[in-house]
Amino acid sequence: MTAPAARQPVPPAPPAAVPSVRAIRDAAHATAPVSLAEVNRRAELMARFDRSYLVPAETFLYMAERLTDPGRPGGPFRALTIDGRRAFRYHSVYYDTPGLRSFHDHRQGRRLRFKVRERVYEDTGERQFEVKLKGGRGDTVKHRRPLEGADTPLDPGHRAFLAETLHRAYGIGSPAGLRPSLSTDYLRATFVADGERITCDAGLVCDDLRAGRRVTCGADLVLVETKTAGHLTDADRLLHACGVRPAVFTKYCGALAALRPALPANRWRRAARRAFGGAEEPVPAADGGATDRRCGPPAP
Repeated sequence: MTAPAARQPVPPAPPAAVPSVRAIRDAAHATAPVSLAEVNRRAELMARFDRSYLVPAETFLYMAERLTDPGRPGGPFRALTIDGRRAFRYHSVYYDTPGLRSFHDHRQGRRLRFKVRERVYEDTGERQFEVKLKGGRGDTVKHRRPLEGADTPLDPGHRAFLAETLHRAYGIGSPAGLRPSLSTDYLRATFVADGERITCDAGLVCDDLRAGRRVTCGADLVLVETKTAGHLTDADRLLHACGVRPAVFTKYCGALAALRPALPANRWRRAARRAFGGAEEPVPAADGGATDRRCGPPAP
């Protein structure tokens, strides 16, 4: 493995006036808090099914209002709160081979695919080395270990952790030549109920660490990810009722599709145009578009 590249300057926190940022802050502060310890007890979900949506800010606020209603059957979703803060800055660096093996394995839908990243919780300084695998049921399985001090994911101990994880899960070796590929920065609010978690990201900025290019997500879009061990959540159903369908989108693959037009990335291209701009035609609901900026309950 090669030495890590110097870390790029982290973009400043997105302005509070950005509609998506204002929406997730308002929604998080309008509901009851939940501690990190309780999140881990009720909905840690290291093995889970993820669904991604690109949601206009006003539609997101409608969904959040319904989910956090104190009268909701089963109890309201609550907002993750740490030291009084309910929205948190995240910085991630993804690692890939010179030929982008991880990207292409996901593009081709290979069963034995994985992502490798460093995640930094900017508000606390906590750092984690994470390996995300695809489970036998199509679920996402995350393995991680802390990074301390000047540690990097390419240090021998963390390389050994990656090799052990891939060997134990897939029976394959660790890829050679890993190096930083893409970084992401965004603001996140998290809403939790028993066995369910919803992450809501705003102000997403993605940097191609090899080509020196950057894309920024639309100011009105909230990237909503529903995470559960099983079937559709109430959040999924509410978004579907509003005409919003799951988007074929991940931060890593979607950003590379936008940043590197020459890559064969058709499966992500349409959602990437919606997220990062450049689309000149209406986006069908199946790719994350919404039929209305705000919607109410479906007609009886």
